[in-house]
Parts: sequence; structure tokens; C-alpha cells
Amino acid sequence: MITTSGLTKVYSSRGREITALDGVDLHVREGEVYGVIGQSGAGKSSLIRCVNLLERPTSGTVTVAGQDLTALAGRGPRAGKELRRARSRIGMVFQHFNLLSSRTVQDNVELPLEILGKSGKERSSKALGLLDLVGLADKAGAYPAQLSGGQKQRVGIARALAGDPKVLLSDEATSALDPETTRSILQLLRDLNRQLGLTVLLITHEMDVVKSVCDSAALMEKGRIVESGTVSELLATPGSELAAALFPVGGDASGEDRTVVDVTFHGDSATQPVISQLARTYNIDISILGAAIDTVGGLQVGRMRIELPGRYEDNVVPIGFLREQGLQIGVVDHATAQQPVLVKEGAK
Repeated sequence: MITTSGLTKVYSSRGREITALDGVDLHVREGEVYGVIGQSGAGKSSLIRCVNLLERPTSGTVTVAGQDLTALAGRGPRAGKELRRARSRIGMVFQHFNLLSSRTVQDNVELPLEILGKSGKERSSKALGLLDLVGLADKAGAYPAQLSGGQKQRVGIARALAGDPKVLLSDEATSALDPETTRSILQLLRDLNRQLGLTVLLITHEMDVVKSVCDSAALMEKGRIVESGTVSELLATPGSELAAALFPVGGDASGEDRTVVDVTFHGDSATQPVISQLARTYNIDISILGAAIDTVGGLQVGRMRIELPGRYEDNVVPIGFLREQGLQIGVVDHATAQQPVLVKEGAK
């Protein structure tokens, strides 16, 4: 549904060139919720603004629903009209809502329909239906100043849906909201994804957002995508930075004659007493150094760091037992036992 190929964006500032995007290749499948995560300056905002050509890429291509948007840029009035039509099928939700304070909630939702030349009756009917969809049917006549942050974002989402988009882009849509409101907005995005068949591309600095709603994710660093895949694939990939950041566990070996192992549980294995079975089967004492468990995509997923007595060569059979249970196993090197948290809270 969304594909970028070799996408590059270079900004000029005071005689210097700053590369925000450096050959980004991204593929978002139809109907999925895809999260792009990274620290401040990683290029996330530039990426999402290039997807709908609010920013013109320096080079590379952007294809949405089979249409190359970059081919429409700068090719005269006809191409400009086609680009505007293509953009109308891409909804955008902003971090700070971007509502017009002088317009009512209903009028804010109607704004894109005015631009599209719809009649007053069509605009009113569509806007009221969308407000009902996002749970704000009773706020149609209110003004933005009378709304909470979560309600303002719901208006922003309704406005983004006015043009019946196939794709919804979310630019840090929950970063200005409190945790409870964030959860409600994320649930709304997931519900809309399922009800309307929307493809959702969101950028965020919050790992909880990825855990809550994303089917797939990508990690950006210095303008590049350094890791991507479905969340389940990432969790099953040894050494995955995203998996470690989604489910951080720590703990060092208590001695040189100990083996530290990271165990990733997902699917049915997350509810099985595998560690206790291992202890009983091989009559060994197991220390749990750290653990993290959560629900991702409706399934329990977790990681645990355990310590086994003896060196690695003494634990080949017990580690093999864990792998036979369908678990992803990573043996932790003493030098890298403490993995840093990848994305800091509050980063953009």
C-alpha cells in the first residue's frame, strides 16, 4: 500500500546541507498498522511528510496504492491536480491537532470537504457521521477551546477521514496526551483500521504505542531504517534492537562459571511453565535475572533473562530443550549483558 524506494531528503540551512533521509526503503502492506520509531532527529517526521509530499523528496520514489506520487510532483497543472486528488486519499493526523479555533467541531471536520467542493448538505451529513464514528456526536456545535486534548485529537481523526482515505498517517498523534487518553486514541485507531480497512502509518517515540497497536515496525537512526519487520518476526530475531527495546530485560552473570540466556516467549509458549519444566527435567537451579511481559496484537509476548549454573558447553542440552519448546533463545555475552534502552522517554 505504501512503498518508498531510495528516499532521500536533504535540507539546506545557513550554507550547510543536512540529510534527514538517507536512502529509505519502506514497505507498508495494505490493511496493517505500521509504526516507525526512533529518537529525535532520526528522520521520522521528514519520512511521514514525504509520504504525502508535504515535503518534496530530494530523490527516490513514494508509491501509495499503486500510484507514484513523486512522478506527479512539479509536472504542470494537470499533474498538480492529480497529486491533489491522490493526497485526498491520504488522511493526516497531527501531534498538536491543528484545529481552527474560530470554527465549531463540525465545521473543522467539514473543512476538507469544502476544499473538495462538496455541497453543504453533503458536508454536514458526512461530518456528523464521522463525529459519531469517533464518539463525539454530541460535540458538533462545540469549539476546540471547549474540548479536552483527547477530544481534540478525535476531531482531528474525524477530519482526516473526511475524504474517505485509504491511508491514514499519524504524526506523533498521542505524544501530547496523558497515558489513559493515549490508550483510548490508540484503540480508536485500531478500531478504524479494522472497521474501515485503513492502512495506518504512524511515527512515535513511545514503545508502548508499538506494543499496543502495531502489526509491523521499523527503527530509524540518522535518516536510515536500520531494522524492520512484523512485531512477531522482530521478537524472534536474535539480537533485534527493537525486540530488546520493546521488552527490556537486564541482569549480569553472578560469576564466570554461569550462563546467561535471554528467552523470548510468544503465542502458546507464553502461558506454558517451561522454566519450571526445565528445572525439574535437568535438576538444575535457575535464577531469573529479569522479565518483561505484555500483550502484543492480542497475544501475550514476553522476554526473560535467566542464569544457568555452569558454562555454555555445560548447558547445551538444557538450552536445546528450551528451543524445542518453540522459544527464541539468545545466549548473552558477558560484555553485552546490559543492553541500553534504545528510545528515551520524551524523545521526538
